Amino acid sequence: MYAVEYQKAKSATEASGLIAKSGGKALAGGQSLIAAMKLRLAQPGTLVDLAGIPELAGIRVEGGALAIGAMTRHADIASAAEVKRTIPALAALAEGIGDRQVRNMGTIGGSLANNDPAADWPAAVLGLGATVVTHKRRIAADDFFKGMYETALAADEIITAVSFPTPKKAAYAKFPNPASRFALVGVFVAQLGDGSVRVAVTGAAPSVFRAASLEAALAKSFTPDAAKAARVDAAGLNNDLHASAAYRAHLVPVIASRAVAAA
Repeated sequence: MYAVEYQKAKSATEASGLIAKSGGKALAGGQSLIAAMKLRLAQPGTLVDLAGIPELAGIRVEGGALAIGAMTRHADIASAAEVKRTIPALAALAEGIGDRQVRNMGTIGGSLANNDPAADWPAAVLGLGATVVTHKRRIAADDFFKGMYETALAADEIITAVSFPTPKKAAYAKFPNPASRFALVGVFVAQLGDGSVRVAVTGAAPSVFRAASLEAALAKSFTPDAAKAARVDAAGLNNDLHASAAYRAHLVPVIASRAVAAA
């Protein structure tokens, strides 16, 4: 055991100040941070709890976009009528995260700030070209994810919401690890309002990435066959005890075709 100071913030600005002063960590749902602390992979001296900041949670439709507060739980996103009506792919994605306990505690903002290589939410954010809103600025999805567990966030920067543009079609499919339910390969496909196509892949590499070959194929023909016929280079993909890089490269088009069929 080691000593940890616990603080509960009342606003995002206060939370940022407490983190900057203490060098601590923000605590959202705790589904990743607490586990890392148990394994001593993280040892923050201070935890700043965001759960008491009401403006960080909630779902609303704003001018053609779906805004989801950073502290909104996965289970609430999965069951929200606004999400099912506006971007049902997000509700389906949220329903497939972890187990019931994880979905009832984990938050979208916590998942994005952690940026686990096999997490589901990064694929949705990058696949839809969403905007991550913090208490300081707005960050485009293409600029947000920097590498394994790395984002564009400053150490004291708090995610307040995520703004998703409404697509024509979108869906997420994944090949889950049967034990953890993290994605060995997860693919989010989206056909946007301007007709462009975005494809984001999680689980296959050290960080979420856009699959250019799939985007080009689906821009010509948004069909499962077109997705399955695309090829993904195995270079740079994860190669571990769960799956080889070559196997993941094979899986990406297969899972993408399932996502296109669902869309």
